[in-house]
Amino acid sequence: MSTLALDEGLAQVRSDLLADDRLVRAVASGRRRTATPPWRRVELRWVDLKAGRHLQVVRYDATQAHTANHARGGPAEEAVDALLAEPFGNWTVETPERQLSLRITKKGAAAVHTTARAADEQAPDRSHDRAKDRLLPEDDPLLVVLGLSDAQGRIKPTRRAKYRQVEDFLRILDHTVADAIAKGQLRKPTADDPLRVVDLGCGNGYLTFAAQRFLSERRGLPVRLTGVDVKEQSRDHNNAVARELGIEATFVAGTIGEAALPEPPDVVLALHACDTATDDALARAVAWTAPLVLAAPCCHHDIAAQLRAAPAPVPYGSLVRDGILRERFADTLTDALRALLLRREGYRVDVIEFVDSQHTPRNTLLRAVRTGTAADTREYDDLVAAWGVHPRLGELLAGR
Repeated sequence: MSTLALDEGLAQVRSDLLADDRLVRAVASGRRRTATPPWRRVELRWVDLKAGRHLQVVRYDATQAHTANHARGGPAEEAVDALLAEPFGNWTVETPERQLSLRITKKGAAAVHTTARAADEQAPDRSHDRAKDRLLPEDDPLLVVLGLSDAQGRIKPTRRAKYRQVEDFLRILDHTVADAIAKGQLRKPTADDPLRVVDLGCGNGYLTFAAQRFLSERRGLPVRLTGVDVKEQSRDHNNAVARELGIEATFVAGTIGEAALPEPPDVVLALHACDTATDDALARAVAWTAPLVLAAPCCHHDIAAQLRAAPAPVPYGSLVRDGILRERFADTLTDALRALLLRREGYRVDVIEFVDSQHTPRNTLLRAVRTGTAADTREYDDLVAAWGVHPRLGELLAGR
């Protein structure tokens, strides 16, 4: 390993990135001591398109991948220079001959390490339509048992929307769990004490089983899963799937409010629990002091009904005059109040986009990580006072 001036080290990286005949793959990740880049990770490689060779840049945020192709020459050089100017802490660049790893030190220098690559290692792949890296492959036995894939391991055309939902959810879950463990907000599970995950309102368990499968099989985390749903049919179906796949999971029939667990959960899921069932799930998560909560609300009927009965603050009457606008506003207001209540209870809350399911047009996901630091209550109180409405979650928390 050698230590170089930062500009000199990045110049070596730049040379390899722009070598369209030699670059196999490059990855930028991490952060520097003094700044954080706008992307969690960036991957680069050259691809051959109908318009000629282009530098493909895939930028990853917390939930999605954003791909852009830059033509060889000026556009590619501009894209590379912009990325090198970002405060990434690490660069890894692979060519057929070597792998170059560059790390930015605390003093702002470039620690460079190069490793020779064997002659039979991967050569550059210029194909544009490579098989996508799926979090759960289409031929995973779980997807076959759940009916998303056919016997040949291909996603059924009618189930592609559901498969996309599973993949998007797993990306969010993967990043959230990894980040929470790294920051000490979520304990690292062991074989003797697995990660306790409960899904409240689990339905037929598509996302429940996907979470267990991904965390255990792809990330190597021991997981003990519990699913709760009011329907006995869901309980029987999910227990049968768990037995067929040999998954350590328990499914029970009952209401969310009455769900009893032998130990408090580490992760609480509430994915498309209808209307105030989401509030019931969030209230149980708070009562358990669950370190991590992921909730995808839907069917916000409760506050929509309250808005019909309560006068709107001047001059916002036009927001609730028409039914379709009132329903959309009720969605936003409900989740805003829920987020404020969770922050009041000591959670850091992110409200992020979540892919639509085939069952509901809602696409919001509340991601709450317990920090123990409660937020000021005035913002919540002012919002409730202004509109004269409150979510079911407020009643549940007040009645603890």
